[in-house]
Amino acid sequence: MKSDRQLRKEIEDELEWDPAVTATNIGVEVTDRVVTLSGHPPSYAEKLAAEKAAHRVAGVKAVVVDMQVRLPQKDERTDEDIASAVHDIVHWTVGLPDDGVKVQVERGWVTLTGTVEWAYQAHIVARAISHMRGVRGVGNRIEVRGHVAPQDIGAQIAQAMQRHADREVKHIGIDVKDGTVTLTGKVGSYAERAVARGAAWSAPGVRAVVDDLVVE
Repeated sequence: MKSDRQLRKEIEDELEWDPAVTATNIGVEVTDRVVTLSGHPPSYAEKLAAEKAAHRVAGVKAVVVDMQVRLPQKDERTDEDIASAVHDIVHWTVGLPDDGVKVQVERGWVTLTGTVEWAYQAHIVARAISHMRGVRGVGNRIEVRGHVAPQDIGAQIAQAMQRHADREVKHIGIDVKDGTVTLTGKVGSYAERAVARGAAWSAPGVRAVVDDLVVE
């Protein structure tokens, strides 16, 4: 098992390697394989990229995000400008009804509400908004309308994982309750964890995904 010191070094190297992250903006501390990221990234997209970079390092048990976005002056936008641009993204996103998503912007923080048929629809619009200039954060409160029996959701997720993964997925637990999928167990890599999470989000009837998977 890697020591906390080794994990910290590898995370710092991963941040340095990732072109979407300015490593000098991010502080890294590791205690019992739990990583705390601090600092002031210049965009919400970079904040997310730093978090993902830390998760990619094998041996990381959890990541605590203690970063505050500090926008450079050239990227400052009014809430009205951000709201207008977000409405355009919603309008131009394929398969997303214009009236399905409501937008609220306060001090650069975008909150999305409304209802959609599939969880992936909420995911793709939130991901697009997270890369916009002037955005300090995104709160995704969009609900999924679809109603599918819990056992059907679990079976479809397991089948999707089996198609996408290189090994058996019996080591991953899938619990479904009121449209919320909880993933448990141990996986061998961040890539395998991402496969499981992606399969869960893609299943019909899923409203939320709780990722309790541990990367060994």
